[in-house]
Amino acid sequence: MTERFQGAIFDVDGVLVDSPHEKAWRESLRELMESEWSDIRDRSTWSPEAFTPRVYEELMSGKPRMDGARAALEYFHVPDDDDHRLAEYADHKQAMVVRLIEAGDFTAYPDALRFIIAVKDAGIRVAAASSSKNAKLFLRQIRLDQFAEEQGIESPSVTSGLTLLAFFDADVSGRDFAHGKPHPEMFLTAAQELGTAPEDSFVIEDAAAGVQAAKAGSMGAIGIARAEDAELLATAHADIVVTSLDEVDVGALAEGRLATRAEAPSHVSPPRDV
Repeated sequence: MTERFQGAIFDVDGVLVDSPHEKAWRESLRELMESEWSDIRDRSTWSPEAFTPRVYEELMSGKPRMDGARAALEYFHVPDDDDHRLAEYADHKQAMVVRLIEAGDFTAYPDALRFIIAVKDAGIRVAAASSSKNAKLFLRQIRLDQFAEEQGIESPSVTSGLTLLAFFDADVSGRDFAHGKPHPEMFLTAAQELGTAPEDSFVIEDAAAGVQAAKAGSMGAIGIARAEDAELLATAHADIVVTSLDEVDVGALAEGRLATRAEAPSHVSPPRDV
């Protein structure tokens, strides 16, 4: 427990926005398997029904693009001796997700926007840290000033014309780090650019790999279970797991604690084996 938290690091996809990444991964693989790759379909275990949300959450969520593509192809035993299909799948997914984002096929989570405003109003610096190179496409389209007005939120941190991208004190999203999650490199870099020590920072994540990265970096971790994956996040040792960020006790952050409001249900990480 720290004296008080100084920095909050937000993943983007699945935390701040309901992104089309899962849809793009699933549909781009379907398109390939039903067209260019139809000759190897019977040599794989892939089927449209087999690519479930659970597969995405456990194997791909929160990982860099090439790592996500490799995890899917390996899971479905898609033959790829020279990594040609790996690159084709990653490129096909990227083209699809950009089209979906530009078409506005995503929404910002209201609980996350309320939470990030409350966190910054509490004097805590905020950073965006996503493996996705598309994060800025989301963040610059979300008008935080309009949201605050619609919600009746009066905040000294929200000014006229403010986008969510401009709200962050630091943004390390989409950078080419040497190590992807669950390695803590991305989050440690975000804390450094915020000017906060890792132990005085906490991370908000929806993926087990992201929670593991936060804990590996000696940071607090809030797991947000938006896909019935509370157990996965708790097993990854999130300090608390919530289904809405409205459940987090913002006042406890000033005391260096990650806690839920008294009336909110929560899942607490089981103790580590020692």
